[in-house]
Amino acid sequence: MSTIVLLIVTGFGLGALYFLIAAGLSLIWGLMRVLNFAHGAFFTVAAYLAYSASFAVPDTQPWTRWCVSLVVGVLAGGAFAAATEIALIRPLYERPTSQVLVTVGLALASLAVIQGAYGSDPLQLSLPAALTATTNIAGALVPNSRIVVIAAALAVLGALIAFLRTTRFGLIIRAGVDNREMVTALGIDVRTAFTIVFVLGGMAAGLAGVLAGTYDGSIDPARGTSILIFAFIVVVIGGLGSVTGSAVAAVVVGVLQQFLNFYAAPGTGDFAVVLLLAGVLLARPGGFAGERT
Repeated sequence: MSTIVLLIVTGFGLGALYFLIAAGLSLIWGLMRVLNFAHGAFFTVAAYLAYSASFAVPDTQPWTRWCVSLVVGVLAGGAFAAATEIALIRPLYERPTSQVLVTVGLALASLAVIQGAYGSDPLQLSLPAALTATTNIAGALVPNSRIVVIAAALAVLGALIAFLRTTRFGLIIRAGVDNREMVTALGIDVRTAFTIVFVLGGMAAGLAGVLAGTYDGSIDPARGTSILIFAFIVVVIGGLGSVTGSAVAAVVVGVLQQFLNFYAAPGTGDFAVVLLLAGVLLARPGGFAGERT
């Protein structure tokens, strides 16, 4: 029983990381029709800048360093995303092929810069003792880092839902996801909404970069690319443009991976996720939250 509880909580933690990446991807595609392959670069760059910032803090207390790294990671992800949208994506809204090439090129260039500055080997993090400790849940010793990641993802989910449902820009974004042409025809300038969506997605990706380091105890340049692949799968399964759909899909994917990778051969969970994606595309192409077609 304790093993099952541990796998469920760990799966929820992995799903929380997927959600933090997928939420931004889903909104960016739903509103802007942009396949942003540089989203993993937001994750990676933010994680490494947060790592550097944590050692620049005069206070040597682990909690102070961790909190500073969290703030820096979120801000760095948002700033990088805003610069990407304004400088690279905005001039190419009518050229989708160019968007793909630019975002892929940015992802590769960012990875090269990070590897040149920090090397290719994983960097071990110095985390507060409370985050490396465990909590007994139904007989299972669950690492506190998993609980923190889950709590952060729930907070982001609640904040995004509140923003989309109660603010003017949130309403514009929701309307744009459903019918972008109608919003434009009403005379609403959606460019500001585009930038806001990119910034929100970048901030969530930056938060995921720091929390992934907390989850694993280390950071490495390839982590952003690997997690981006499953985030794309989560977006498709959950339904393009749906934050809640992405949240449900992220949990399903994370738990499925953990159980099958533990009880079956390593890698079985990853293969099962691909099969799940194929099944969803055949049975419900719009995803969990999409329309049946």
